[in-house]
Amino acid sequence: MKPKIQDVAKVAGVSPTTVSRVLNDRGYISSKTKEKVFEAMKEINYVPNDLARSLYNKRSYLIGVIVPSTSNPFFGELVAYIENICDERGYKVLLCNSLHEADKEKKYWEMLRRNQVDGVIVVTYNRGLIDKKQQFPAVAIDHYLAENIHVVSSDNFQGGEMASRELIKAGCKKIIHINGDASLETPANNRQYAYEKVMQEAGRTAETYHIPDVAFLESNIDIIKQLFKERPDVDGIFASDDLLAVRTMQYAESLGYRVPQDLKIIGYDGTCLIRSIYPKLTTIIQPTYQIAENAVETLIQEIDGKTHDTKEKTFPVSLWKGETTGE
Repeated sequence: MKPKIQDVAKVAGVSPTTVSRVLNDRGYISSKTKEKVFEAMKEINYVPNDLARSLYNKRSYLIGVIVPSTSNPFFGELVAYIENICDERGYKVLLCNSLHEADKEKKYWEMLRRNQVDGVIVVTYNRGLIDKKQQFPAVAIDHYLAENIHVVSSDNFQGGEMASRELIKAGCKKIIHINGDASLETPANNRQYAYEKVMQEAGRTAETYHIPDVAFLESNIDIIKQLFKERPDVDGIFASDDLLAVRTMQYAESLGYRVPQDLKIIGYDGTCLIRSIYPKLTTIIQPTYQIAENAVETLIQEIDGKTHDTKEKTFPVSLWKGETTGE
């Protein structure tokens, strides 16, 4: 039979109430008494019941995180930061990897609520995931879920402008943008809007190829092949994802294009992993740590019942100057 609080109290020579106060850190308890309780717990191998404690405290100190795929360097880096920041603030993370499946996202959302997490950070599209009338602490990263849900992202418009102007500065005449699914509501669409604005100001023709899902590189190769077949004169490509930029560069080189002599490429995300593996790739760096920190802090504020001045927070991006856009 598992030991109970009463057993700990008996071994420690204190009351069950005192043990409960030590476990829940409520009220003043002397260091000597705390030490006796912890020694008794260790002696009889008592493990606190987190569920019972959450009911007592009316808080589980659990935060759910739903991401499309941790295999993507950006999502992987983002989750690592979120977990570390949550740990610093006394929260544990339940990670749900949806693999871009809408049904799986819905199941995870309901599972997290049933397990009484205090709130959820969502990094996925709203494909019927959340009832817009639903009141539950939640923060979205780079995706719009509902009007009442706070959104945190990089300054996608600034990033789109920066990438497009970098290619023009590098001497590109025929610049094409590769973006995700335009039908989905996401701040990332601002990368395309900024690209179109810069092209118009420069007297260039804007043309965007849309990828159904940037996460599935092998299936997206068909769009990349279509781009080079239809626009063999392309000399500049702005890809809205670093992995997509690398895949495009690899295919272009297989066709005989020289990067950056014949074709200049710039990506978006700029994770530590990509900059380590492909340091030559010019890319727009998202401030991933700041995004993660703001998402966690905003969610904790919501859990505490505090309100926000704004429903959307953006952070400035920066340029990683590699060799794929020339000198």
